[in-house]
This record gives sequence, structure tokens and C-alpha cells, in this order.
Amino acid sequence: MTNHLELSAPPSGVREEGEIRPGCPLPLGAYLKDGGAQFAIFSRHATQVWLLLFTQPGDELPARIIELDPEQHRTGDIWHVWVKGVKAGQLYGYRVDGRYNPKGGHRFNKHKLLLDPYATALSENPNWHFSKARGYDSHSSLQDLSFSTKDDTKWMPKCVLMDDHFDWQGTRTLNHPHSEMVIYETHVRGLTIHPNSGVKGRGTFLAVIEKIPYFKELGVTAVEFLPVQEFNENELEILNPATGEKLQNYWGYSTVSFLAPKASYSSRRNLGMQVPEFKEMVRGLHKAGIEVILDVVFNHTAEIDELGPTLCFRGLDNSIFYLLEEDKRFYKNYSGCGNTLNCNHPVVRNFIIDCLRYWVVEMRVDGFRFDLASVMGRDEKGQMMSNPPILEQIADDPILRDTKLIAEAWDAAGAYQLGSFPGKRWSEWNGRYRDDVRRFWRGDPGMVGALASRICGSADLYQKSGKEPLHSINFITCHDGFTLNDLVCFKHKHNQANGEGNKDGIGENFSDNYGMEGITDDPEIERIRVRQIKNFLATLFISRGIPLLLGGDEFRRSQQGNNNAYCQNNEVSWFNWELLGKNREIFRFSKEMIAFRKRHRVLRDNKFYGTEDILWFNFDGEIPDWSDSSQSLGCLILARDAGEHDLYLMFNADSAEKVFAIPRAPEAKLWYQGVNTSKRPPADIHEPGQETQLEPQDHYLLSGRSMVILVSRSSCWAQAAAPGQVYESDARSL
Repeated sequence: MTNHLELSAPPSGVREEGEIRPGCPLPLGAYLKDGGAQFAIFSRHATQVWLLLFTQPGDELPARIIELDPEQHRTGDIWHVWVKGVKAGQLYGYRVDGRYNPKGGHRFNKHKLLLDPYATALSENPNWHFSKARGYDSHSSLQDLSFSTKDDTKWMPKCVLMDDHFDWQGTRTLNHPHSEMVIYETHVRGLTIHPNSGVKGRGTFLAVIEKIPYFKELGVTAVEFLPVQEFNENELEILNPATGEKLQNYWGYSTVSFLAPKASYSSRRNLGMQVPEFKEMVRGLHKAGIEVILDVVFNHTAEIDELGPTLCFRGLDNSIFYLLEEDKRFYKNYSGCGNTLNCNHPVVRNFIIDCLRYWVVEMRVDGFRFDLASVMGRDEKGQMMSNPPILEQIADDPILRDTKLIAEAWDAAGAYQLGSFPGKRWSEWNGRYRDDVRRFWRGDPGMVGALASRICGSADLYQKSGKEPLHSINFITCHDGFTLNDLVCFKHKHNQANGEGNKDGIGENFSDNYGMEGITDDPEIERIRVRQIKNFLATLFISRGIPLLLGGDEFRRSQQGNNNAYCQNNEVSWFNWELLGKNREIFRFSKEMIAFRKRHRVLRDNKFYGTEDILWFNFDGEIPDWSDSSQSLGCLILARDAGEHDLYLMFNADSAEKVFAIPRAPEAKLWYQGVNTSKRPPADIHEPGQETQLEPQDHYLLSGRSMVILVSRSSCWAQAAAPGQVYESDARSL
């Protein structure tokens, strides 16, 4: 395709119309003002800037071209203009010219339509398709995409000028205490796109609202969404080797536009409708008392490496927005995705803060989970900083003071800051919790001490830096890796459908199949798997810290052994809601364990246990055995507040049953059985008041690979057991 647009003059038939004024340099972006619209964009090294206005998303030629005169339309590094008569819904973009010198860090290219970094909506473009290999000039020895003189206007989405008015009906951000949080991680599309989801507008923001009663029944207090900021699902070039199907970027960790909700997640495909529909979703969740947390990706962008497309930042000021190598043609890659944002440059810092403020103020979200957050702690040379300005600025920003901040405290280049991520406002995804709990229940040697540390809030990781259990986001599974069902069904990853020869995804998952790889009808194997799922769930919800449940784990969602389903926009990743009926036992157990956690405040205290609060025992009632050979542990948690109940926890990761000695219940109370992961419903977890009194009170036969929780109460709280009855955990009872 040849270049159809000569920027030195408007195309034939296009004339400047209406009144144009210099406008204002702030705020950045585009907004309605005084019967027109104000546009402002940053570029320090540009020599020319053009604002292009379009009529339709697929237009190859703009309806208007407005050249910004640097004498009239530039203040410092900000190019700005006010245009009379422009209304909400106007489509626009930019062309920017300047020096093209990749070795010097500059990649200006006036032939590429650029998105406004501050655009709050993009037009949906089903033909949007760019990759590393597409668009460069074959005569170029360097083969940089930015060398291309081809006009990409037709294939680019356009920015949509929005009117931000919305009736929030009195709802506000919720600001739940950290101690009350139970996070549910899910994908907007995957949650409801399956035909059996039972909702209208499947795979959209609006459909999430229909699942609110389900969230309420389960008991979660916050929903954490995988990226909802606009990304290009068609950017991948890989095929499913078995079907030949072109795979898509499903997860969305390749952001194109940081303030714009994804257009295809809207049930109404009119221009810009994704914005009010996202707000409707947030409003509905807030009315139900459920917080909204967004997964955000400020470590890299979709422009990839030196062969990637020029979409926005590269064409505005490449040397400012990205970390570059000494040969500035190349990008430092601490994200594993080709480029790294220069997060601690003042301009980029301000952009990140503006993005977060927008999502909090205009979209009313309650918190953020920062993907590969350690990248944000690197300076312009890529070195880790002791007190990164961007992290401090986010934590101390007056608008964001009540916003929950969660870091993935590592990056793809070796930084690992678990327990030491800068700033006491930042909670962290606790990867050690995931690994240690998995290894304990798999039966690995030497994991008893690690289990004790994890269920107590991971003081060994956080206390030394002055942090508390609320800083630990505890999880067994998340979007990245096996689902909980697959954790007990597969010993090895099965990522062949990703088209990368099963080389992608982590190799060590600390998983087991208990006798057969994948799905099986063997009842003995299935009994063990069900029990292990319950063990993981029970451990998660009795641990101090903030629990995160991967969406669908509560009814055994499977990805068929794929532990890196980032490219599987199909039934591998979608929620199959038929499993809810099939695995109602696991759903009930999940729901009741969440309720159990909420009833027992001692489990979710924001402080670490003191020596007077918790006592440890070996299964024989003696001092605990922390040796490598030990696979069992007893734990007495003493309630210190009136109305609270003492708890005795018994863990047995051995395949053989063990007789546990039980300490006397404090204050002359009696022990009642609350949870037994080896039992069938309803004996696996009792609703309050239905617990069974333990007889005898001094010992308990615990099956292999099982967990029991006893609750101390006066005898009037529950029905007494028959005289002489012994409650034991018997695998055969399954």
C-alpha cells in the first residue's frame, strides 16, 4: 500500500473549517470544552505534529487535518489545540514527525497514525493486525518496522472523544479493610463467554453483573480482573499445531492504550460504549459490596522490540518512554516482552500517576495489581533503585491513598523482591506461599516448617522489612500456571496447543497426578484428588494474609493441563459452568471455608501471631518435628478476644493415617469438629451450630493426605455425640 497522505498540505477536497485556537497544555488528552474540544499531547523532540479527525473507524483518509504551529500550539513539550464544533464521539489520532535516528534513540515516523496515550476509548477494529514481521521495508538492512513508509491508517483503531458523564447512583469506592478481603481472580471474557454461562451479552462487562449473585453466594469481597485496558488480541503469529487455528492474545498483558477499556468487552458495539458499560459493571459490583481490582501492565507496551509496530509511545518520543541499550536502536528487555517502560523518568511517572488517578476517579476502581512490578523499580540504566520515585509517588499520591496496591514483586530479568518490595503500602503476591503449600501437600520432605510460616502470614518474609500479614497475597493457583483441578490431575505441563513445542510455561509446578496423568474414572485416584483440592482450599482460607482464589477453582475448572493458556481464547480457558453442577461438593466446600474464615477473626488478623497466641505440636502431642522426614503438624490457635473460638488444626501430608494427640480445649470448653477434608458432605465442613462434638477429646485418627479443624465451644453450642463415639477420618468412607 502506498502512502496516501501528504502531511505538508491537506488532501484534495479536505479544507480547514471552523475556528481553531491555541488551546491549553493541560490536562493532557482530549476533552470537551466551550462548544468544542481541547487536545493536548506530549512530544519533546518532535518537529511537527498533526491532529487528524476521522468520520468512521475504518477510514483511510481523515476528514480533517490540523497542523499544529509550534509558535502557537506548543508550550514546552506539550502540543495543544482547541477545535470548535467537535463533539463527543469524534474519532481522532495524530501524526508526528521528527528525527529518525534509531541509534540515537529517535524513531519518529510521520507515516504512522499514532494513538493518544490519554485516549479513554478506542474504536473497535476487527482488522487490526500487526506483528514483528509485518510492515517493514524489504530494502532495509535493519528491518525496523519504523523504517516503513506505508500508511497504516486504515488498519489502526482511532481514539474516541468521550463525554465522562455517568450516574453513579451514589456508589463510591468501598475501601474494605484488608483483613476482610477475599479476592477472586478472573478474566472478563472467559468468565461468561461459554454458551452455558446462562447470561446475556456473554463475555462482556455487562455479563459480569449477572454473576454478582454467584460472587455473593461464594462470599468473595473483591474481583480482580486480568487486563481490561485495550490490547490487540490479533498480535500473535503462532498457530495451534493440531488444528492450524491462529492463536490469540487472550490474557491481554500487552497494553496498547492504558486508559481505555477494551472495546470488545462491551455488549453494545456503538463507539465508546465500553466506557459506560465498564462503569455499570463497577457500579453493580459496588452495590453488592464487592471491590474491583484491575491487573495493570506498566512494565512494557505492545510496541514490542525494534521490529515491533509504531502505535503510540515509539512515535511520540521513543527515547523518553523506553529503556534503551547503549546502542539505542535496541530496547532493554526486563519484561520478557521486548521492551521496558522508563517508569522513573518524570514524564513517564506523571503518565502512570494520571492513568491510575483516572481509573480511581472516573472509573471508581478500588485497587490495582501491578504485573512484574519490580520493573518499576529500575532506573534509566536498568539498575534496581533502593527507593524508586514512581513507587513512592504512587503510594503517597493523595488521590490514591485509599487505593489497594498489589505488586507482583519480581520481573523477567532476575529481580525478586518478595518480602522487600519498596514501601509499606504495597501488598505482594506471595509466590513462596504458593510453592511451599503445594510442596507440603504433595508430600515433599522438609516442608513442615515452611507450612507453619505460610499459614502464620509469612513473618520470615515480611517482618524484617516492617510489613504485616496484610502484605501477603496468599494463593495456591492464579491465571499463570495450573488451575487447582489440574494441579492434582497433571504431573507435567501440556502446552502443545500453544504452538511452542511445549517449551513455554514453567516446568516445575509442584503438582502430582496421583496415579494417572489427566482425567480418569478410577475412584481411588479421584478420592485423593478431591481430598487434595479440599486440603489446598482449607489451608488457603485459614492462613493469615489476604487469600486469592483463581476463578473456577471452586468448581474444578480445567485447562487440560495447559499451564500457560495466555493464547487460548477458547474452551481451554473459558469457564465451563456445567462443572458447577458436576462439582457442587467443591463449590460448597469453598463457600463454607470462606464463611469459616469470616467467622473466625483470629485467622485474618493483620498482626503476626505472638508466642502466646499459637502453639505447635507433633502428631503425638510432643514438641513439633521440624525435620525433613516429618509430614504432619498440629497447631493450637488461641483466641484472645471475647466471643472468639480457639482452633486446633491438624495437617497430615503422609499417605498413611496417623493418630493425633489433642491438647485439652482451653477454659474447660470442648472440641467440636468443624472441618475434615477426607469426609463426604456435609461432614467435610459443618455449618455453624452443626459441628459434631469430638469423642474422645484427647486423640483423633487422621487419614492420610487430610486436614482437620477443631473448634472449641461450650457443649450447648452443638449436638453432643453419642457416648463413646469416635470421630475418625477414614478414606474408605468416601
